Amino acid sequence: MSGTAQTDVSTAPESSRTLVLVTLTFVTMLYAMTVTIANVSLPQMQGALSATTDQIALVVTFNIVATAIVTPMTGWLAGRFGRRNVMIWGVTGFTVSSFLCGIAPNLETLILFRAAQGAFGAPLVPLSQALLLDTYPKEQHGMATSVYGTGVILGPIIAPTLGGYLSEALSWRWVFFMIIPFGVVSWFGVVSLIRARGHRPKTNLDWTGFLSLAIAVAAAQLMLDRGERNDWFTSTEILATAGLAGLALYVFIAHTATTDAKSSFLNPVLLKDRNYVLGLFIVFIFGMLNFTPMVLLPPLLQTVQDYPDTIVGWLLGARGFGSLIGFMAMIYLSRLDPRPLLIIGFSLQGIAGFAMAGFDVNVTTFEVAWTSALQGLGVGLIWVPITLVTFGTLDNKLLPEGMALFHLLRNFGSSVFISICVAVVIRTGKINYAEISTVISDFSERIGLPFVAGGWSLEELEGIAAVGAEIGRQSVMVGYVNAFYLFALACFTVMPFIFLARVRKA
Repeated sequence: MSGTAQTDVSTAPESSRTLVLVTLTFVTMLYAMTVTIANVSLPQMQGALSATTDQIALVVTFNIVATAIVTPMTGWLAGRFGRRNVMIWGVTGFTVSSFLCGIAPNLETLILFRAAQGAFGAPLVPLSQALLLDTYPKEQHGMATSVYGTGVILGPIIAPTLGGYLSEALSWRWVFFMIIPFGVVSWFGVVSLIRARGHRPKTNLDWTGFLSLAIAVAAAQLMLDRGERNDWFTSTEILATAGLAGLALYVFIAHTATTDAKSSFLNPVLLKDRNYVLGLFIVFIFGMLNFTPMVLLPPLLQTVQDYPDTIVGWLLGARGFGSLIGFMAMIYLSRLDPRPLLIIGFSLQGIAGFAMAGFDVNVTTFEVAWTSALQGLGVGLIWVPITLVTFGTLDNKLLPEGMALFHLLRNFGSSVFISICVAVVIRTGKINYAEISTVISDFSERIGLPFVAGGWSLEELEGIAAVGAEIGRQSVMVGYVNAFYLFALACFTVMPFIFLARVRKA
């Protein structure tokens, strides 16, 4: 398409604003569902595809990384092809990718299609927000945004609960198939209701900066995902991916420092704003905390307690319910100083993390439900204040570039910390298995005591197998406990930096 094609900024006729609002809310809910829907079926996918814990985590991390990489391209795509066209192709590709995920014959193709799902879905939310503001006059922006926000909130509640039922009743493939009807309805809504204008703002993309940063992010993520399996830097593969990530990052920094600020992917002027730099650090930590419990809890619950997918889905939905309460509270608290709200939000997540670190192999549904809801409440209380702190002192002209980097770091933080926590679970689990196994032997006097051995006997094959299974269960539980301690530590580590932020007085 040429730069002077007719389509540009989508807008709806006066008579169909409500339908446009419903369509955009539906599109946003579609994307929000996909972020969380696969988590509930991770253990079932792991068994069906013969994958290990670190391998099945790639289903989540590659989706997030693809979203992080493509999100900064949204402005360029909209300027080049028009918002309406990008929305149509985004919803189409997203829906088709969801179907392909459902029929994936092996782990490799599932990871590939999950990455495609993240790439096609990345522009949907920012473009929906832009189209919403174009459709409604300024005096109605508050009302429209409030209704639109329900899509972001309801997606993480509906997806795991409904996905858990379908996964248990049918199979894990149906957590992807269930997205298809939502995608079809969204596609018809966008095609029939979203209109285009003639003017299209001219945008350029710094391809050198973008590609070098994308390669650095992807290579670093691959290194973290594959590190534990390949024994880290004793592996040629890990050394190669680490070197590629370092080289690409060097190219990005050198290119940014020697390129005109107006044409650079990262405008160096952004880094002169202290609040913005602090906001990037805080949102990176926030991204680390956001989805990690949702990835860790399903395999934990099914490994140590054999929970069905239905119950796991409801427990993950509790997090979405907590987020709903947090977002509703911010309607009344958003005018307050954002720094205390950030402290409260991160504290709630930290308390939830320490409570999860207190889980044992007899963990109950109530314990998981209230800690998940508390973590979700913290997420709901953090999002608005972190946005106010990051962009409160930034020049409006720099907002598009600033927002792109903001969301890239948020998503990258999520994928990085998920990989780190999975590595902690696997590594410390193996260490504890080795340590516990040395105590369980015929030469241990304690094993001979009836109140210690219980119904197990090391003289029979069944007893040895039962003892081995219990050692494995206890060891993996210790691995998850260590990961939750790391989660809680990250929550409280960020707090001193919050006080360095400046708050613009009313």
